[in-house]
Amino acid sequence: MTISKELQDELLKGCERPEDLLGDAGLMKELKIKLMERMLGAELTAHLGYEEGKDAPPDQSNRRNGTSSKRLMSQDGEVPIAVPRDRDGSFKPELVKKGQTRIDGMDEKIIGLYAAGLTVRDIRAHLEDVYGLQVSPDLISRVTDAVLNEVREWQLRALERMYPIVIFDALRVKIRDADSRMVKNKAVYVALGVSRDGVREVLGLWIADNEGAKFWLSVMTELKNRGVQDILIAVVDGLKGFPEAITAAFPEATVQTCIVHLVRHSLNFCSWKDRKIVAVDLRRIYSAATADQAAAELDAFEGKWAGKYASIAPAWRRAWAEVIPFFAFDPAIRKIIYTTNAIESLNRVIRKSIKTRGSFPTEEAATKLIYLAIRNFEKGGRNVREWFAARNQFAIMFDERFNA
Repeated sequence: MTISKELQDELLKGCERPEDLLGDAGLMKELKIKLMERMLGAELTAHLGYEEGKDAPPDQSNRRNGTSSKRLMSQDGEVPIAVPRDRDGSFKPELVKKGQTRIDGMDEKIIGLYAAGLTVRDIRAHLEDVYGLQVSPDLISRVTDAVLNEVREWQLRALERMYPIVIFDALRVKIRDADSRMVKNKAVYVALGVSRDGVREVLGLWIADNEGAKFWLSVMTELKNRGVQDILIAVVDGLKGFPEAITAAFPEATVQTCIVHLVRHSLNFCSWKDRKIVAVDLRRIYSAATADQAAAELDAFEGKWAGKYASIAPAWRRAWAEVIPFFAFDPAIRKIIYTTNAIESLNRVIRKSIKTRGSFPTEEAATKLIYLAIRNFEKGGRNVREWFAARNQFAIMFDERFNA
């Protein structure tokens, strides 16, 4: 719709200062109010079947019955409007529904502020400073709690039959325990899948006090119940009990230790002045062409550093059964498994959201915020780079399982 220059000139008559247009009593706010009231009047006309100012059909008892005042929260502050009524109360407007108190995406704005990590107190202060709105903590809680229904649907949604890669990772969050009322460090586990077409998808998130084979088996069972029949490569960060659980649910899956996490764990034993050279020597292990060559490089590393950092080589040897599958893959696949950029990016988004919170009052509160962080993460682009080469290698190496 194009607004003519003549109409624009007519509307702007008397607007000499910015506040005449954009102020609390300015043209833009007044125009919004008048247009909303006009549209509500049109809805009532359609409901009653006769125009305002004209007589109702003689056989119709329902009539216009004045207006009721309503104040709505919007990005322009509080907006007072007059909502038309009918005599028998059967009119249910669509533009501003009965019981509605917010317009202009205020719910989305509140949820967006919550997803950015702002507390309820911070959100109230922001809305008052920017929009002049005084919002109760209860309203903010009700708006953000509505996300929980979306979380439940997301957690139960159907998944694809096969994922070439699923990366499992964990981070720690402080949550008040429902029984003891003490704040505890709980683990939030996230599963990030890469689909056959190279699309990243967060398959789910789970909160638990402790990891273990029983917990991971329940996660695997849930994924199977939601439609996953096969995982080609499962990448894990030394999660206790995971290899047994994954092979129990998906016997053909290859379990691969996350190389990045193993390197970081190794560097934790090093002084700052040695970290760079130790990292270079570790690279020789995981960049080897074959598992045998990697084992020889590990021996060489141990011979060089065992006297100073005796814990590093044994840590690699303990994880070796989950390290060596890495060497069977083509460089195109190795790169995706090794870098784990996707899960690192996801963790950054989650940590950014939760860093301002000392602790969460409940697991639901933590789940709500982490889910919103995941939703923001997936908006930022979901395709894996250079997937075409990796896809071809998967099609060759896993043949029927990949192409089924």
